[in-house]
Amino acid sequence: MSRRAIISDIHGNLAALEAVMEDIRDQDISNIVCLGDTVGYGPDPCACIDMAMEFDFSILGNHDNSALFDPEGFNVAAEQAIFWTRAQIECGPDGPEASRRRMEFLLELPRVIREDNVLFVHGSPRGPTTEYVFPEDANHPRKMEKLFSLVPWLCFQGHTHVPGIFTSDMRFTRSADVQEAFTFSSGQKAMINVGSVGQPRDQDPRSCYVIFDGQSVQFRRIEYDIERTVKAIEDEPQLDNFLGYRLREGH
Repeated sequence: MSRRAIISDIHGNLAALEAVMEDIRDQDISNIVCLGDTVGYGPDPCACIDMAMEFDFSILGNHDNSALFDPEGFNVAAEQAIFWTRAQIECGPDGPEASRRRMEFLLELPRVIREDNVLFVHGSPRGPTTEYVFPEDANHPRKMEKLFSLVPWLCFQGHTHVPGIFTSDMRFTRSADVQEAFTFSSGQKAMINVGSVGQPRDQDPRSCYVIFDGQSVQFRRIEYDIERTVKAIEDEPQLDNFLGYRLREGH
């Protein structure tokens, strides 16, 4: 069966995306999908969009949506970054035709894709673009039961930047606790958070993505040149330096 790379939350971090793509090339991968937030926070939104255009498909993330429309619920640094990101996309360095292609790419992103009994979303099966599902939600059965009622078998998601696997027995398995691969049974539903390429938040600064072979997932952690991204953010006055410094600690 073919092996698919599932990535998410690139957030304009080109150094991280390039490192992940280099690893993917060594993993016998047949196709690549992205679960949203190609842009936002990071210093290279246009280059990241250009790379995402080559994926098999991408999903609409809340930062992607906010680059097109006004952001809601963002903190000051995130809001400032998304307005700067919008300006970069609209008036890119390589002319109006390239800018138009990037805007059209974001405008055409779907909120949900379903392939047989597998869902692909950014947030959750109930709120595909905006709803967070945090590890501690495994302790809230009413929320989880509702979410799992919308999952045919598996649901791949991002958004929280915290990789791991929710199973329908109300357990959350962190990616660090998955040895080699996690295999899914036909009678058990699961939601898999694939983590973040460009801004990990699980105290591990390495980029994260998963490989899915149709029955199991493997989490991949990839080191990249964090200081390259930090410097690019420091060099842009309209981006808060904190957006770079937090990458060093993975939070």
